[in-house]
Amino acid sequence: MSIAVSTIEYLKQYDMTLTTAESCTAGKIITLLSEVEGGGACIESGYVVYSPEAKQRLLGVRAYTIETFNLTSCEVAREMAAGAMRDSPAGVAVATTGLLGPDDVDGIPAGTICFAWAYRMGQGVSIFSRKERFLGSREQVQLYAAEHALKRLAHFHQRALAGEQG
Repeated sequence: MSIAVSTIEYLKQYDMTLTTAESCTAGKIITLLSEVEGGGACIESGYVVYSPEAKQRLLGVRAYTIETFNLTSCEVAREMAAGAMRDSPAGVAVATTGLLGPDDVDGIPAGTICFAWAYRMGQGVSIFSRKERFLGSREQVQLYAAEHALKRLAHFHQRALAGEQG
């Protein structure tokens, strides 16, 4: 079973829809889910935000966060996920920001991707973030990152249900 199929099944099991805030994955998370029959019922919306200005304008990422931590940071990913949640009734938001490669930028190795998963929990939102590094071509890194975002969705949702933050 593909990760997209199992993610759709999980979202249906918990009666959740998903929104994304994708930079480096450029909509690939939404694309993978939309390729699953019936997957559209679990997709609420998706942002593709490459530039710092788009992240600020559309998702409310603070200029201070970008300047302090860099675009490729868990802090920016967290603000992207929170921004997507503010504008959506979805129960979960997934955000990605990073460097596909082939070159390192500002000392950040190519293939470094920062992720955030945000879950609507009662009156609040639980957000988890992680930084990973994937090796391969730009296309491979992009696919690995999109698949990783989906693979960890259920794991962090279970942690959110247990009352954890991260």
